Amino acid sequence: MSQHLAPRAPRHLGRRLLSWAMTGLLVVATLAGLAYLAPSLFGYDRYVITGGSMTGTYDKGSIAFEKKVPVQDLRVGDVITYVPPASSGVSTLVTHRIITMKKLDTGVMQFRTKGDANPDPDSWTFQLVSGEQPVVQHAVPHLGWVFVALADREIRMLVVGVPAGLIALLSAVELVRALTARRPEADLADDDLPVVPVL
Repeated sequence: MSQHLAPRAPRHLGRRLLSWAMTGLLVVATLAGLAYLAPSLFGYDRYVITGGSMTGTYDKGSIAFEKKVPVQDLRVGDVITYVPPASSGVSTLVTHRIITMKKLDTGVMQFRTKGDANPDPDSWTFQLVSGEQPVVQHAVPHLGWVFVALADREIRMLVVGVPAGLIALLSAVELVRALTARRPEADLADDDLPVVPVL
């Protein structure tokens, strides 16, 4: 008598695809985490260019990677990110190029900056009170839009929460499968034990 066995390939293929998907999600999550943390580990600050004043050099949506240098090491031509003085009427961070540096009688350096795409220099001058100042070292076009999007709570939950939930779900499924696969082997091992009479 012959027994017809249903093909098991689709089931194995499904498990394999599930395993690949889980591995892929873990790899993507790990790489994203490393990409997010790596700059700060190497001493870089990140700023997203949200205005058009540096277009042509750093376009809107670029992410600027900056490293802190001593203020006395700043030079004309450096691109820095700073908060303009309150009298300027600008309350947000500005990433502009230093065009003049002047030492005042008090010994403090006074700076003037300009956006590369602006026709005129900034209307204000300023001093830097901190001993260090971030200077743009590198920039990546368009990457800043990712950080702008992740600032929105709903998008952040979708991009971070959904993959994390899927990874947790797939891990739970694999754990249940592993436990149920071991049970018959354990039962069989118990049945094979010799019966020892009790005296």
